[in-house]
Formats: sequence, C-alpha cells, structure tokens
Amino acid sequence: MKLRIALLAGDGIGPEITAEARRTLDRTAERFGHRFEYREAPVGAAAIDLTGDPYPEETHRICLESDAVLFGAIGDPKYDNDPTAPVRPEQGLLRMRRSLGLYANLRPVAVTESLIDRSPLKPEIVRGTDFICVRELTGGIYFGRPQGRDQAGTRAFDTCTYTVAEIERVLHTAFRMAGARRRRLTVVDKANVLETSRLWRETARRLAAQYPETEVEYLFVDNAAMQLIRQPSHFDVIVTENMFGDILTDEASVLGGSLGMLASASLGDGPALFEPIHGSYPQAAGRNIANPMAAILSGALLLEHFGLKEEAETIRQAVDHTIRDGFVTEDLARPGERSCTTSEVGDRIRARV
Repeated sequence: MKLRIALLAGDGIGPEITAEARRTLDRTAERFGHRFEYREAPVGAAAIDLTGDPYPEETHRICLESDAVLFGAIGDPKYDNDPTAPVRPEQGLLRMRRSLGLYANLRPVAVTESLIDRSPLKPEIVRGTDFICVRELTGGIYFGRPQGRDQAGTRAFDTCTYTVAEIERVLHTAFRMAGARRRRLTVVDKANVLETSRLWRETARRLAAQYPETEVEYLFVDNAAMQLIRQPSHFDVIVTENMFGDILTDEASVLGGSLGMLASASLGDGPALFEPIHGSYPQAAGRNIANPMAAILSGALLLEHFGLKEEAETIRQAVDHTIRDGFVTEDLARPGERSCTTSEVGDRIRARV
C-alpha cells in the first residue's frame, strides 16, 4: 500500500517523538512491503514564528492533499504565560480540526500487564481496563460564539452550543464502535444542569432504537469522573461532548501509568489525524528524554485506519515487548531503574518490529 502522510511535528517535544513514529512506520513499511511518503508542514508556535499564523494555508493544503496526518504537539511557554497574546498556538489546533472536519476523536485506554504496576491505582482496580472514549471535537464551548470580555474587562463569557446534526454524527460513530466491541455504550453529559446536555441525552435515546444490540447507560460527568477511578474496567465505549471529553480522557490517561502512552485518532469528513494526547512538554524539548510510545502507537492507529491490522498489531506488540524488557523513558522507569532516551526506546521498538 502507498500512503501520503502529512507530518506536522509542532512544538516542544513534537519533532522528537514524531521522528521516532516516522522511523517506526518506515520500518513497518519495509517489513510488510508498503510505501509511505511524507510532507512536513509547520503548525502551532513554530508556525507563528515562521508566518504569524498557527495553522498556515500551506499547511492546510498539504493536509488536504494527504491520506492522513501524523501530528506531534502544540504549545509554548511564551504563549502559555501571556494571557493577552492575540495569536496562540492552540488556535491552530482548533482551526485544523474544524477545517479538516474532524468531529470524532477516538482515545483508546488499555492497561496492560506490563504496566499495571505503574498505575497510580491498585492492580485489582485497573486490571482488565480496556475502553475507548469518543469525544466530539468541533462543537461545544471551545467553538461557541459569542466569546470574549466586556468593555471593562471585568466579565468574561464563553458560549456552549450544539446542533442535533453535530450530536448525531458522533453518536453514530460511538454506537458503531460499541457494536464491534462489547456492545456497551456510556453517554456522559450534565443533563441535570445544561440545556446542551439535555439535547445530547434526548438525541442518544432516540438513536439507541437503531442499535438494539447495544446496552446504553447515561452518566453525569461528575459521576463518570469518579467511576473512571473507582471501576475503570466497567467501561467499553464512552461518548461525550468536547470539553467533558477533553477532561475525562486526560484523567483516564494515567490509568496505564503515563500520559506518554496514549494515542488518539481524529476522524471526520477529510483526512484522518493521528496524535499522542500529551502536550508539548517544553521542559523536555531537545533533551531526548520524552516518551515516544504514544506517538508510535498513534502510527499504529493510522495503519489500522487503512485496514493494515497485522502491521498495527506488530507495532503494539513491539511496544509491549520493549516495556517488558525494561527499555523505558523516565516517566515509566521504576525507582532506581535506569531510564532510556527517546531514541533508545525508538530503536528498541523498531528492532522488535
């Protein structure tokens, strides 16, 4: 198979981890007889420095001309520490999602035996955890208008809006995923308080009739946050709105021991985007210490998206073997255990591929 991949490394550790993901994809292509072509493009703070725009038109064009996008991270302290900055790196990420029509973000969370002792929770609680969170990605409070402050600067406001069409399309995605897994779907909202959440719940109940084989439960977001810690193995597929999904998936990311382990896929009307869920980690940028596994596993999701299931599973097994062999970065190293560099971990994974 031949694939054209847009490579958007972004900021902070983004260039280092995407380099390891690219090398792993190339090793996989070599083994299985595929051909992957890459086109690099700037995004985030790196793009602001070059063009003044966090998502330049040329970057958008390269994404549209590609089969998929492999993305690193966005964020820079000089913008994080300046709330008055008129242009911010994160605006590029939001615009990219909206411009590419990426409305469904998939974040798989699985706790493997090789990492169960790294979890902050007891092994008997996290053992067997294996679920996917489907997060609506282009609506809600992050995109709602009006948004801003009053003239005096003493009052700020954000607007949360959803349409039935926006809710339906992401719910259909979640129902289909649940049907291919253990047939249990959890809809997370705040319907006891928010009108948008009531629209989510009404829409989910109506669509549930089209998927009679799937068991559906409804949880308020505060209860869902508690249950993710109390009994994470209960969940199969979780679907929720944009901001709730952003918060809950970051909470869920530590179940397996490190934020550096979670990959994600964003699907929609255009080319799909694959990225680790961690941030740009600027303190580690250029130091060769960041965990590349989430980026490498995002590459596995990319392959799986195009039907290359054996290739994707080969990468996942290589990552698991690497962890069991003790080749891990500092975020996963046990006390007193030697930690490896980003490139050492990448090399070990490729050797296993």
